[in-house]
Amino acid sequence: MYTILVCDDDKEIVDAIQIYLNTEGYNVLKAYNGYEALQMVENNEVHLILLDVMMPMMDGMRATRKLRESNSILPIIFLTAKSEDSDKVLGLNIGADDYITKPFNPLELIARVKSALRRYTELGSINEKTNIYSSGGLVIDDEAKEVTVDGELIKLTPIEYNLLKLLVKNKGKVFSISEIYEQIWNEPSFGVDNIVAVHIRHIREKIEINSKDPKYLKVAWGIGYKVEKYD
Repeated sequence: MYTILVCDDDKEIVDAIQIYLNTEGYNVLKAYNGYEALQMVENNEVHLILLDVMMPMMDGMRATRKLRESNSILPIIFLTAKSEDSDKVLGLNIGADDYITKPFNPLELIARVKSALRRYTELGSINEKTNIYSSGGLVIDDEAKEVTVDGELIKLTPIEYNLLKLLVKNKGKVFSISEIYEQIWNEPSFGVDNIVAVHIRHIREKIEINSKDPKYLKVAWGIGYKVEKYD
């Protein structure tokens, strides 16, 4: 049974989400500000966080920054009443994996939770056949779920790992933004350019010596992205 932490200062929203998640068989922990959320993560085994952005004492942005200092793997889905792209991009920039704009459809909420948990468990699995994918000094050990560049271990989130693996497995091939989103998020793409672009930028900042002049992760202008093919 997966445990999901729901954090929102509106107790009615937390209770409603708990009902939806309990119905799907998930265990639910509840918090009402960022401080409580961090304490819950520290004292319990949590597999995913649904985190409101605007909260008293410590908001979701600050809580995410603090959490990402020690945990780059735990999936975080932001709950936000703001629909502007800038707010969504900001959330992704500081470490959120996904976001849902309130008011949300319960079916969409459950679908996004299941998708995030699937990526999380796939990343943690060690039961797959050993596979090594590489392009030059960029190497992905898909059994250990490790990425190295010139021998240096790189820490990636589940989405970043799966996105990079897709491109390295198919090095030299250009994927459109829609193709990347549909393969990594497992849902239809619609207005997802910012989501993909933010994760691409994060990956570049981690694997490239100069993210503005990347060696590995290239853009094909007007088309999409690819990993350059090196022997």
